[in-house]
Amino acid sequence: MPKTKETCKNCNKEFNKKFNYCPYCGQQVNDALTIKVLFYNTISNYFSFDARFLKSFFPLMLKPGYLASRFIEGKRLLYLHPAQMYLFVAVIFFFLFSFVQREQVQNLDAQLEKPLVAVGTDSNISLDTEIKISTNEVEKNYSVKPNVLQKELETTSKSQSDKNNSILNFDSNAKKIDSLIAIEAPDNQVFNEMGMSNDASFLEKRVYAQALKLYKSRKGGSILQAFFDAIPIAMFFLLPIFALILKLLYLKKGVYAHHLVFSFYYFSFLFTVFSIILGVNFLIDIPDWIDILLILSTFIYLFMALKYFYKQSWLKSFLKSTVTSLVFLMFVAPLAVFVLVVFAFLFY
Repeated sequence: MPKTKETCKNCNKEFNKKFNYCPYCGQQVNDALTIKVLFYNTISNYFSFDARFLKSFFPLMLKPGYLASRFIEGKRLLYLHPAQMYLFVAVIFFFLFSFVQREQVQNLDAQLEKPLVAVGTDSNISLDTEIKISTNEVEKNYSVKPNVLQKELETTSKSQSDKNNSILNFDSNAKKIDSLIAIEAPDNQVFNEMGMSNDASFLEKRVYAQALKLYKSRKGGSILQAFFDAIPIAMFFLLPIFALILKLLYLKKGVYAHHLVFSFYYFSFLFTVFSIILGVNFLIDIPDWIDILLILSTFIYLFMALKYFYKQSWLKSFLKSTVTSLVFLMFVAPLAVFVLVVFAFLFY
């Protein structure tokens, strides 16, 4: 008698052999492990890159607010989940953006590696020559006795810091700072010459330590890289704030989760547009006015999406889309940039 039962390799349960998939866990019966299957399963499991993606992508781009409305109505298996859509598009965008940020980091490092101080009328004298001249002057003035040099440096640094009320005073004391660095003076003495107060807090000390680190290395690209690396994390905070702005503007239009769904799809559209701009510019250098039009289209999309999703008049939708954009771009985004800059400088 032929065998009519099949045992699932995943859940170990028996089922009719005529089934191609296990009715208990859904695993395919003859799922031979190939490279194609391996990568398909990876993409499908983490990004649901299947028919739902194609069913969701075109409405996302061509029907503003449509996907969010369908998801709120309960059609949650027909289309890609808003968080999955956002994650998938964001990964593509930051992958393309990584090429841009690498170029920016390299350009900044190249600029900072150029000589910062010119001596006399010869602008070609390098910073190393400047440091040697300054060091020789210091050693000559202090009779090269270590104990005397140490004492005089402390006295000079203290008196100079008392005269300075500004932080990170590199301009007026550049030669002295370079001299102290060249003779490997303790960092505290360099900090005093830079203008750090004697009773500096932990944060102030951290600022001066990072500033000195940057001054020594001439590698500002590491700060820029830290800034870029923090942007994806910041987006997980900016998106809920955007949803909160919508909640305040539409107090009677559903719970906060509804506005969050709308925000996920809208940010997915934003990242898609920016990915298209980056991708096209990698291939051909399109005119700036086309880039500007594409960016402006995101506001028009927001206006139409709000009109469709919240079912209000054209005038109200236009006013609320304007208020949302202004609040986000003039207050939330600048504050986020400031926080990221501070974070990047303190922890690069």
